[in-house]
Amino acid sequence: MSENYAKETICIQSGWKPGNGEARVLPIYQSTTFKYESSEQMGRLFNLEESGYFYSRLQNPTNDCVAAKICELEGGVAAMLTSSGMAATFYAVFNICGAGDHVVMSSTVYGGSHNLLTVTMKKMGVETTVVDPDADYETICQAFRPNTKCVFGESIANPALVVLDIEKFAKAAHAHNVPLIVDNTFPTPINCNPFKWGADIVTHSTSKYMDGHAMALGGCIVDSGNFDWAAYPDKFPGLCTPDESYHGVVYTERFGKAAFITKATSQLMRDLGSCQSPQNAFLLNVGLETLHLRMPRHCENALKVAQFLEGNDKVAWVNYPGLKGNKYYDLAQKYMPNGTCGVISFGLKGGRKAAEDMMEKLKLAAIVTHVADARTCVLHPASHTHRQMNEEQLKEAGVAADLIRLSVGIENADDIIADLAQAIAD
Repeated sequence: MSENYAKETICIQSGWKPGNGEARVLPIYQSTTFKYESSEQMGRLFNLEESGYFYSRLQNPTNDCVAAKICELEGGVAAMLTSSGMAATFYAVFNICGAGDHVVMSSTVYGGSHNLLTVTMKKMGVETTVVDPDADYETICQAFRPNTKCVFGESIANPALVVLDIEKFAKAAHAHNVPLIVDNTFPTPINCNPFKWGADIVTHSTSKYMDGHAMALGGCIVDSGNFDWAAYPDKFPGLCTPDESYHGVVYTERFGKAAFITKATSQLMRDLGSCQSPQNAFLLNVGLETLHLRMPRHCENALKVAQFLEGNDKVAWVNYPGLKGNKYYDLAQKYMPNGTCGVISFGLKGGRKAAEDMMEKLKLAAIVTHVADARTCVLHPASHTHRQMNEEQLKEAGVAADLIRLSVGIENADDIIADLAQAIAD
């Protein structure tokens, strides 16, 4: 959109631009392939000499419209959808990292992301050093190596709810000539725009608040266009030297600020195939149209629930960045002054057993392996999402054994509180 519209308008209007007589609502291009009259033109598409659609594993009109909307919400220059948030994280890192390279990562990231970088990508020859997100600048800088290619963190960690000091991590990354990648899933671009604070690439699990209804898996990568890959050709040869699988194209030379996303789409998506289905992209777009309405309600409800838990004598501790007095309250006010997210973590005085008993007594909130949708849900990360971690790794990730992750939905706040009250009281 050429006009400088507010995010509320972007959520509704951006992406699909119907022409005269075309569908007002974003169509689902449920087709694997696209027809052309000329073999020569098809060849130009495969050579990246011309833009267009030829196979939905690489690009699809429905997907591209939704990616464009998310890109505009984040203030980026280019974006791509993936089949899941994990695929987005993997592609964002693997697009610039290969065997023999190194990543610096915040220790409190989501358990799946932690395992991806420290276990799975280690098998691919990529080493990762985890750092405490609360460490000072000098300590973070000690984690860098000559072969470090990027820094990865979460704007709000899942489920530790650590608020990343984006400026501090961006400063460290840029001092070592590498980009900062930030997973912005929890606050969404409605509440936080990491690019404004120095981040270079943003990822999302669109399965969460963006979709908003737990209907469709998906992920997204957005590039700010601000990192100058060409300034460090030896560090980023994949972007700055000829790609022989595309007849020697140099992405930075041909695609400029769109180089990172073009390479991720034409190379990684081509070879690994973690594409989002057009049907899922359509459902994601429906969710995005109400994102600006839902996020304030999630935050409002979560604050009320956090205040209730804080005042309950059976609750041992409550962690919510929106609570005054919270360790990350000031950082949250800096980066997310209009609200953080709808996720709360807390523990009961009875420990892990009390947490398990309480969860089974809930009537409104459901125990599910999900977070950040319209319905209130609950999970015990040490037993579920972070089960693969040992005790030392759990502690490093900020996941206590008694931690309950509560994703507060957009139901009536009093009903949510009443459900928690009866489950805790018994």
